[in-house]
Amino acid sequence: MPDLALIADPRSWVAFITLALLEIVLGIDNIIFLSILVQRLPARLQHRARLGGLALAMLTRIVLLFSIVWLTRLV
Repeated sequence: MPDLALIADPRSWVAFITLALLEIVLGIDNIIFLSILVQRLPARLQHRARLGGLALAMLTRIVLLFSIVWLTRLV
């Protein structure tokens, strides 16, 4: 049974908002970094590299989120 007291705790909301803002900033950082790298490729490969880079970034974040959930359940 989930602990619903966490929903009413302001510290939980601050942590959630902080993590959401970090995720947004890191997402923007990934887009800028990929844009810089992709510009160096030939035009025919740029679209594929952009999609691949974004897919790998998203996959990495999902794996890390599942790892955090797994770690919190160990405690």
